[in-house]
Amino acid sequence: MKRSISLLAVILCIMAGICACTPKEEEEEHKTNAQKKLEETKETEEKTEEKEYQRKLDAIEPSAYGEVSGLKLEAGSYLSIIGKGSGGEFWEQVKKGAEQAVADINEELGYKGKDAVKVTYSGPAEAGDVDEQVNILDEELARYPVGLSISIADAKACGVQFDLAAENGIPIVAFDSGSDYQGLMATVSTDNKGTAGMAADRMAELIGDKGEVLVFVQDSGSMSAREREEGFTERLGEAHPEMQASGVYYMDQLEEKKKDLTEEKKLDNPEEITEEEVLDELFKKHPDVKGILATDGNAVQTVLETLERLEKKDVKVIGYDGNQEEIEALEDGRLDGLIIQNPFGMGYASVVASARAALSMGNEAYVNTDAMWVTKENLDSDEVKGWLYSR
Repeated sequence: MKRSISLLAVILCIMAGICACTPKEEEEEHKTNAQKKLEETKETEEKTEEKEYQRKLDAIEPSAYGEVSGLKLEAGSYLSIIGKGSGGEFWEQVKKGAEQAVADINEELGYKGKDAVKVTYSGPAEAGDVDEQVNILDEELARYPVGLSISIADAKACGVQFDLAAENGIPIVAFDSGSDYQGLMATVSTDNKGTAGMAADRMAELIGDKGEVLVFVQDSGSMSAREREEGFTERLGEAHPEMQASGVYYMDQLEEKKKDLTEEKKLDNPEEITEEEVLDELFKKHPDVKGILATDGNAVQTVLETLERLEKKDVKVIGYDGNQEEIEALEDGRLDGLIIQNPFGMGYASVVASARAALSMGNEAYVNTDAMWVTKENLDSDEVKGWLYSR
């Protein structure tokens, strides 16, 4: 009898050992191969995504603005980022970059919950709306952030607000587009003049270094627009004397062109004239145009639509930015080259610059977030893939 009891005890112990798997082990055991493969794929994608965003940080110069070590902000600090717009792939990337920087700061300092450093991105509903941007700036200053970064829609605006910020100890960093205001702690942006000069050289290659070119500029008020226009036209004068920039047109002044055309056609109401008609008239003045530089995504789209409507297939077009529509135009040959910026890096570096200013660590006057020259030929290269906004 004793032997039977002992044998039973041994069997029970073995069974208990078999059943002693942890819930996690049981869960793993019952996963299908498909589930396991899906998890492995997700893990690989996360690692790839991390590697690609790191490329954007590695491109920033000085390199100190691509990482957050030493930024010992107080618990609960609030940072504000204001763009020229609230939607669109470019501004979404700026927002992601800023949020990543703050996430890295919180991880570095061990902040969680109410102690976490916070950041808010905001911008006008209609991109480039100066009045709305100024209103947003007023609202954000009233929240007393430890630092504020802004892509200045009009280089002549915001001076009063910047003075008020200085009086209240709120440092201002410009990103994407700055101004001549003397109190800016730093400007974080693409080298606009340098990249526009490069665009002039690329255009020369495309049209045989000879002929008439036009420039369509995103607006008449921002510093980034002015720098791109100047960089392109100055480079033509320096290195390409047989190329002439015979027309420079600002996208926010097309309404004024309507009035001119109304008078020419002897009409009573400018509203009788469409934007398409204005653009058609502009191109009639330049029948021999060989190339066009469009200085942002909206200008690129307007130019491509106009060329298609007028059936001008032999005009070379170079643009800025890298939204989905532009990438598709590059793939199908309607667009010949793109200068793709680094908005993720701008958002990240702007947070770093704001934090450095808040901590009185000092800043470089200019932080270069770099840019990439992209064509149909290199679009699928590993070098370019990490820079695309929407891929």
